[in-house]
Amino acid sequence: MEELQFTSGEGPCVECSDTGRPVLQPDLARTGPGRWPGFSDSAVGVGIRAVFALPLRVGAIRVGALDLYRDTAGELTDAELNEALSFADAATQILLHLQSRAPLDGAGTSTVPLLEDRAVVHQATGMIAVQAGVGMAEALIRLRARAYAAERPIVDLAEEVLDGVVNFAEEDGDQGR
Repeated sequence: MEELQFTSGEGPCVECSDTGRPVLQPDLARTGPGRWPGFSDSAVGVGIRAVFALPLRVGAIRVGALDLYRDTAGELTDAELNEALSFADAATQILLHLQSRAPLDGAGTSTVPLLEDRAVVHQATGMIAVQAGVGMAEALIRLRARAYAAERPIVDLAEEVLDGVVNFAEEDGDQGR
């Protein structure tokens, strides 16, 4: 589900990351399609009925989001929400710890291995912008659209762009692989 949200650019985790606020969706089948049509249909199709996205942050610094899924619709109880918020705090501390211990890359900054896939997507977005003669935002939209239409993980398609297997300068034809 995380890959679907990253590929489609929508979903509770994306919204939570963008806003820094919790996104509590207790009945995905009822209210999700109007909010996240690309994500909700697929999630409900595999049996997810509720999603709760909690921000991972320290003050104003956003580290990410923690998504909790369940196969039954319904609100979280107060105790469940408190426990989920505790897990989000723990996950934030773990990510910050990993970041502080990660080796330096060539630019002199540390990288968490979990985020490397996102770097591939951003590199491919730059290549697509040049190939197609469009801005970065449009290039990312095109990459997401092609991955979503082909029902492929965006990271796989991005790697093919970087390897020269897929070129966005070509006419839209047999490029969805």
